[in-house]
Amino acid sequence: MFSIQNKETENDNTLLIGLFKEEAEQKVSTDVDSSRKETLDMYIKSGDISNRYKTLSKVLSPPPNKRKYFIGLGEKKELTKHSFRKALGHAFQSIAKEGHEEITIDFASFTSHLSIEELGEIIGEALYTSTYHLPSFKTKRQEPKMIRHLHVISEGKEEPLLKALEKGYALAQGVNTARHLVHLPANILTPSELAEFAKTLAEDHEFEIEILEKADMEKLGMGALLAVNQGSVEPPKMIVMKYQGLENWEDVTAFVGKGITYDTGGYSIKPKTGMPGMKGDMGGAAAVLGAMDTIGLLKPKKNILAVIPSTDNMIAGDAFKPDDVISSMSGKTIEVLNTDAEGRLALADGVTYAKSQKAGRIFDVATLTGGVVTALGSWMTGAMTNHQELFNDLQQISEDMGEPIWQLPYNEDYKAQVRKSDIADLNNSPTRKAHVIMGGAFVGAFVEETPWVHLDIAGTSISESPHDLGPKGPTGVMSKTLAGYVLS
Repeated sequence: MFSIQNKETENDNTLLIGLFKEEAEQKVSTDVDSSRKETLDMYIKSGDISNRYKTLSKVLSPPPNKRKYFIGLGEKKELTKHSFRKALGHAFQSIAKEGHEEITIDFASFTSHLSIEELGEIIGEALYTSTYHLPSFKTKRQEPKMIRHLHVISEGKEEPLLKALEKGYALAQGVNTARHLVHLPANILTPSELAEFAKTLAEDHEFEIEILEKADMEKLGMGALLAVNQGSVEPPKMIVMKYQGLENWEDVTAFVGKGITYDTGGYSIKPKTGMPGMKGDMGGAAAVLGAMDTIGLLKPKKNILAVIPSTDNMIAGDAFKPDDVISSMSGKTIEVLNTDAEGRLALADGVTYAKSQKAGRIFDVATLTGGVVTALGSWMTGAMTNHQELFNDLQQISEDMGEPIWQLPYNEDYKAQVRKSDIADLNNSPTRKAHVIMGGAFVGAFVEETPWVHLDIAGTSISESPHDLGPKGPTGVMSKTLAGYVLS
């Protein structure tokens, strides 16, 4: 997968070199043409290569015919972690398409204000996220072209660089795990199959896992999740996974992911154009499982709890209806005004259960509302919090990971809306106004005083076109940010 070497070997026929604008005349650790000692500046002036940001150029050297790729990085001062990540992703995708399974990177040519650890992590991550291929169900399909091994030329500090590359791979593995799950059709990825996937993941990483069945939920009074499940022939599952990196089960960080494997809207049925894509309504659960995959690979000294309430939301004679009143695990009663506001009901029991397992802080992640798409589009995840310091920490990590979040207001004016009911403690859909905030405020009513950040990924969980860091389709968003919080 990765190897470090202190000089270029004759066996490698593909070399990737970074090129900053400030260093047009500076030779990298291997000359472009060692026999003629030509500088990079000559190639730039001739137009054969470019140092413009994200421009990839190729030069074929004399025997043994080594292909040298130059990726333009622009000006050093303008290079951010994410712009570096995207430039590398673009380069890796292009090189992979040309059929190269093994490449070498000249690490010195990428040196900037970023540390060795930061650069290595981004290289490892970008390689495996950018070249990832979603599974296909076509009967005739070609095997995707992949880069299977990366050599890095580096003088000294081999151990920290190798660890950084492996950390980057672990982050990418989590993202790709989440992508894979969201991509699976709902007839294949049922709540039961999602639970089986979680069991396999737990076994691989030696996590403690428990799957709460319908009878368990009934005993615990999880009436909110059970109401969503009423119209389904698929049994609900509450997936509970624990990673204990500390001696005692304390200072616990909880990830709660919405696991609605398909959402028809129930009796508040979606229009026909709103149905396709609803297999991805478990994107929050996928992000949580992706983060746990990364955590299992890197094994930080932290305590992590993952809780995934899972069901589909279907229509049947005994499905729940608008005007129903249900009781949640917390004891709070809920007037159902919209059966298509089902994710927040599942999360209500999810966060309540997380609190019962000594969660000291909670991050919930969900494809919760169309309102967040209207507000922020597909470029930013909407967020709400009851703990500003916790949010600030997560926001910085999300920026570094290229998964930016935007804080939405959360105060008494909004909290009061979800308490407007003549017959119950709460209602699940008080108004279309500020709909994205209403969804988060409803979950917040069950979190209460526990430090909490709510992440609505309805706009960011799917990419409508291929991009520098992956294919069209599921993005695996928030897997890196959740794992990054634990690893920071």
